[in-house]
Amino acid sequence: MTTANPSQSILRRKPIEDIEEENKRSGLSKSLGLWQLTAIGVGGIIGVGIFSLAGLVAAGSEGTPGVGPAVLISFLIAGLASAAAALSYAEFAGMIPRAGSAYTYGYVALGEIVGWFIGWDLLLEYIAIVAVVAIGISGYFEAFLSGIGIEMPTALTSTFDEGRGGIINLPAIVVCLLVTWILSRGTKAFGRFELVAVAIKVLLILFIIGLGVFFVDTANYNPFMPSGFGPVIAGAATVFFAVFGYDAMSTAAEESTDGKKHMPKAIILSLIIAMLLYVAATLVLTGMQNYEDISPTAGFASAFTSVGLPVIATIIAVFAVLSILTVMLTFLLGVTRVWFSMSRDGLLPAWFSGTDKNGTPQRVTWIAGLSSAFLAGVFPIKEVADLTNIGILAAFVVVCASVIVFRYKRPDAPRTFRLPLMPFVPAFGVLASGFLMLQLDWETWVRFGIWLVIGLAIYFFYGRRHSLMNPDSPRHRVADAPTST
Repeated sequence: MTTANPSQSILRRKPIEDIEEENKRSGLSKSLGLWQLTAIGVGGIIGVGIFSLAGLVAAGSEGTPGVGPAVLISFLIAGLASAAAALSYAEFAGMIPRAGSAYTYGYVALGEIVGWFIGWDLLLEYIAIVAVVAIGISGYFEAFLSGIGIEMPTALTSTFDEGRGGIINLPAIVVCLLVTWILSRGTKAFGRFELVAVAIKVLLILFIIGLGVFFVDTANYNPFMPSGFGPVIAGAATVFFAVFGYDAMSTAAEESTDGKKHMPKAIILSLIIAMLLYVAATLVLTGMQNYEDISPTAGFASAFTSVGLPVIATIIAVFAVLSILTVMLTFLLGVTRVWFSMSRDGLLPAWFSGTDKNGTPQRVTWIAGLSSAFLAGVFPIKEVADLTNIGILAAFVVVCASVIVFRYKRPDAPRTFRLPLMPFVPAFGVLASGFLMLQLDWETWVRFGIWLVIGLAIYFFYGRRHSLMNPDSPRHRVADAPTST
């Protein structure tokens, strides 16, 4: 039931009972099993975190001191905060296997305005993730070309703000368009590609760890924390980008063959696999090369070059490009499914929720892909990564709070997974995510605030009136109108 009171209408909640019926007529293809979902999760988590951000945080950048080998602690802190959120996502995913992920969880538990806030946030965040990963791929692409004796003009491989004389990051733009094309081929084809590519990625990382451990010099671990604990915490806020791919994977719940059963397992499995690989990889990276000499864009390529294995560095650069593609695919999938879900609910125009014969929302796929190409082409990696992190941390705060509220409001709702130690685990997730948000610089907060203000304007001028939860929505009149034959 809704009321005409605006203060109540913005808090109207989507009934969980409506979700199952919507899933049956969504138009999305249902073709993803447990291992394909887990591959999407691992594909989203592991990638630029190991291949680029680990080196960036360890070595530091202009105005940001390097944390050295203590980058391991940055990953562990980020992983601990992420684990609390992952358990919250798992409980919701077992109840609500729907394309909207955190957007839908907030809508069901806390109301429409909260759902809008987090959905609008996710649109920017996921597009930014695709962009920052493309920038990371660009760094490894340069390393590969350099290894075979080809040097691309700096003007075409870096942005103006990086201070290298660059104009545009052309490789990053090209890879965004390539990934968009792959995803546009359909969910079934995407799922197969993701499974194979993630298998290659995990084998590559195991190869890097297994070979690199023979070149570890323990002297490189001293000093372990060269800049103190403060930068380590700030580093955790940056590498947080690397430990939350499972949230984008949860947007594919509606395309799972059995979302209620498979989603919680896939979320937990993907995070465990990723964290084990992250711990081992960061130890090897900072042991092979002094942290001050690690490349902030192609860390492992520079590490193997430093120990006299440039051929291995070139091989890593080639496969790193392929493996990082899976991260882009996961998050591009995420933004298109959140966008689709918001449009289907009436909060955005119905035009965006159209699907093709393969059950793929082509319109939002290409809009999101082109937007990520623009961000990747003109902005440096740290600015885009921080914008991404504040968005996902805000989403985690909402999801962790929502699971507490919904456990007490709807204890009767069927749950295939119940997170342990309620409410302490999700409460820790709220506090940890909020704390990491405070470590980000003020410019990131300003950009985030501007995006949210734009979103609120769209909601109050369009979304609130057209929402399907509004009995007077014009979308109801369109749906009820007789069709011509």
